[in-house]
Amino acid sequence: MLQASSGYSVTARPLALVRWLHVVAALIVAMVIVGGITRLTESGLSITQWKPISGIVPPLNEAQWLAEFANYQRIPEYQQLNRGMTLDGFKAIFFWEYAHRLLGRVIGLAFALPLAWFAVRGRIPRGYGWRLTALLALGGLQGTIGWWMVASGLSERTDVSHIRLAVHLTVALLILAGIVWTARDLSARAADPRARATPLRRGPALVLALLFVQIVFGALTAGLDAGYAFASWPLMGDAFFPADAPMLTPALSNAVDNPVVVQFIHRWLAFAAAGALVWMALKVRGPAGAAVVALVVVQVLLGIATLLSGVQIAVAVAHQANAALLLIAATAAAHAAGARRR
Repeated sequence: MLQASSGYSVTARPLALVRWLHVVAALIVAMVIVGGITRLTESGLSITQWKPISGIVPPLNEAQWLAEFANYQRIPEYQQLNRGMTLDGFKAIFFWEYAHRLLGRVIGLAFALPLAWFAVRGRIPRGYGWRLTALLALGGLQGTIGWWMVASGLSERTDVSHIRLAVHLTVALLILAGIVWTARDLSARAADPRARATPLRRGPALVLALLFVQIVFGALTAGLDAGYAFASWPLMGDAFFPADAPMLTPALSNAVDNPVVVQFIHRWLAFAAAGALVWMALKVRGPAGAAVVALVVVQVLLGIATLLSGVQIAVAVAHQANAALLLIAATAAAHAAGARRR
């Protein structure tokens, strides 16, 4: 249906789609921020069941709150870390996980319902129906990944799997990048009905890939609480790399499972990613390039401040939020580079 509707170029309204996609992108940035707070406040395991429909209604009376609290008291996080927590304390962590899940539902509806309306009305330009449908499907998959992540901490662990957390964040930002790229393509279509989709060139693709790798290590750092390993910069303690750091076997597992090594990689890969982003920004120039350079500087400073503050929540959340904004700017710059080549 989407593709059939998109064939009527007379009724297509690419600029309306651009505005809609910008709203969805803003909601995803808000989701990243709330997700960061949820992780840093260790609230992610407070809701132990996945109810996509009925879960939208929070506990409304004392009995329902006590039932939710009883579910939480059965998992290892409560039994090993939070035993003795009061009901008010539980309500505080429940709030952030509930807000995170509610915002996810809002994003799903904010994408699916307008998409269906645009399709029925024939507002989608030819060639974009499949792309928007793919983004919708990826959003549905993200909800499943979110529960897959939470489920990892309900039986044996006292927290969620850091690998699943990294997958969850990476997919969210992949959706964000896809929405931004599609919005840029549709903006070009609004200006010129003959405009074709802009290809992702090799150089910008490598830059974005490096940025995504850095984001993955940021998620691993958060999932392992690796930011607490050393609260100093540029040295880790009194050395570039602590010689007495415990190592895992096999050796390659240290890059994913060892908090000290993960923090070390995240620290210094940041500068490789920053250099690549500045290189792309200088190639593109203009507002897109300037935004990338400014956000890179802010991101590096926030990363250092996160370490030096001992992972203070406000600073760490700002670091994660700025990463999302940097991804938006980098995607726009990569699109601009492709458009110029074309």
